[in-house]
Amino acid sequence: MTPRDAALRTSAAAVLERCDELATHSSLPDGLIERVYLSPEHAAVNALAAGWMREAGLTTWQDAAGNQCGRLEGATPGLPALLLGSHLDTVPSAGRYDGILGVLTAIAVVDRIRSSGRTLPFALEVVAFGDEEGTRFGTALLGSRALAGTWLDAWWELTDEAGTTLHEAFVAFGLDPAAVGRAARSSNDFVGYLETHIEQGPVLEEQDRPLGIVSSIAGARRFQITITGKAGHSGTPWAHRRDALAGASEAIVAIERLARDADLIATVGHLEVFPDAVNVIAGRAEFSLDLRGRFDADRDAAWQRIEDLLEEICAARGLHVAVEQTHAAPAAHCSDRLRAVIGAGIRAAGDGTADASRAPLELLSMAGHDAMAVGHLTEIGMLFVRCAGGVSHHPDESVIEADVARALDAFEAAVLTLADHDGAA
Repeated sequence: MTPRDAALRTSAAAVLERCDELATHSSLPDGLIERVYLSPEHAAVNALAAGWMREAGLTTWQDAAGNQCGRLEGATPGLPALLLGSHLDTVPSAGRYDGILGVLTAIAVVDRIRSSGRTLPFALEVVAFGDEEGTRFGTALLGSRALAGTWLDAWWELTDEAGTTLHEAFVAFGLDPAAVGRAARSSNDFVGYLETHIEQGPVLEEQDRPLGIVSSIAGARRFQITITGKAGHSGTPWAHRRDALAGASEAIVAIERLARDADLIATVGHLEVFPDAVNVIAGRAEFSLDLRGRFDADRDAAWQRIEDLLEEICAARGLHVAVEQTHAAPAAHCSDRLRAVIGAGIRAAGDGTADASRAPLELLSMAGHDAMAVGHLTEIGMLFVRCAGGVSHHPDESVIEADVARALDAFEAAVLTLADHDGAA
C-alpha cells in the first residue's frame, strides 16, 4: 500500500463512511438504528471492526464477553499497551457517532502509526466494547466492566424485554458464561486508556471549539421504581382511589425539582402503567430514574432525599413504593498525565480558531462512558469532538468532516506525545 492509499483509508471521510456502513446493521426498520448487546447486529459489527483492525495491522480476537479487540506490538513483543477504543452498541433510535466514532478513530490512528513505521515504547490495543448503553439488559458498561474485572455474577439473571436472561444470551451468541472472567485484564497490561467521543452536549459548539479535553465523568446511579396502588373503575370517588400513576406523576415532578435545586441531572426515561386502560385507575406504575452528579457524595445525598420523598408521597396517597438499583458507577477523574497529552494533541492539530494561543477547553462529561469502568485498571483520558446542537442518542446526531479530521490528527498526536514521554522516561 502506498502512503497515499494509507492516508485515504485513515482520512476523516473514510471514517465517516465506515460510520455509515455500521449504521446499516440495525434491528429497526426505515433507517433507524438500534444495536444491542449479544444480538445478530452486534456480531455483524464485530466482524466488520475485526476486518478493519486487521487491515490496520492489528492481531484480532473477540474476548470472553463479546468485546472486539486488536493489538499492534510495540518496540518489543509483550509490552504493556495503550488501550484505545469506545463502544459499538446503541440506544433505540440512535445516532451513528456515539461510541462508533471513537472505535473508528482508534483504528484509523493505529493504521496511521503503523504505516509511518514508527515504533512505540508500548503496544497499541483497540477495543470495541459490546455493551456500554445497557439498552438490552438495563445495566450499562457490561463490556468494559468485564474487561476491568468488575463483572458481577448477579447479572446473569438479568432479562431483556423478551424474557431472555443474560446467561441465555451469552450461550446463544456462542460465548461461555463460565469463562467470562477470561475477559478481565490486569492493570499491568496497560499504560493508560484514551477514548475519542462526541461531546453529547452543547459546550464546544457554544464556545466555537471543535475539540475539548474531558476533565472528569459524572457518576451515575440508575433505579427501577415501582409504585403500587389499587386498580379500579374510573368512576371511583376520590376518597377511595389509590391511583399509582397519580403518585408516580407527583414523584417524577418532585424528583425534577429536587435535582435542579441540588445542581444534579435526573432523568425519567421510562414509564409503564398497569393495567393501562382508559377507564381504569392505574394499579401499578413503574418508572426509571437516572441520577447523575459531578460528585458522588452530592448525588448520593440527593438520592436519600428522593427516597424519603417517595415514601412521603406514597404514604399520603395510600400507595406502596419499591426500589431496585440497576446500575451504579462512581465519578471518574481523567488523569493529569493523559489530559496533558490530549491537550498537546489538540495544540498540534490546531483548535480551529483564529487565536492559536488559547488553551484547549476542559469540560465535565455528564454522560457516562466506558472509561469509567476502565478507570478501575488504569489511567483514563478522553478527547471530545463537537456535536451539532449537542444532540445525541437521536437520529439527528451529527458531526462535520473537518472536526473529525482534527480529532484524528489530535488523537494521533496525543498517542505520539505519550510515546515520546514514556520513551524518554
